[in-house]
Amino acid sequence: MSTNLPQATEVADWPSDWLRAALGLCTLQALEAGPTYGYAIIAELAEAGLGKVKGGTLYPLLTRFETAGWLEVEWRPGEGGPGRKFFALTELGRSELGRQRTAWNAFTSITTTFLAK
Repeated sequence: MSTNLPQATEVADWPSDWLRAALGLCTLQALEAGPTYGYAIIAELAEAGLGKVKGGTLYPLLTRFETAGWLEVEWRPGEGGPGRKFFALTELGRSELGRQRTAWNAFTSITTTFLAK
């Protein structure tokens, strides 16, 4: 069965409501490996095939996560350039990632089963 879906490394033009639904969880996932900065998160999401996420979309999300206690933010001086804000998951953020991942997997399983009818 052939599909015309993009591969993970291709940039997709997914419907914006799909991306909005998955962006929070995917952002938490991008932070699971350790502290990183906004541009690196954007690059990882694009490399995963989610398309280009704008900073104006990502940074307010990161601020909400920080307010919720899911992230710690640290300003690090740049080497030969401007400094960067680094974001890291807190223990609460790791728990939230696990909770959301489990819920998302259940939701997508139900949706996939329904769509296969």
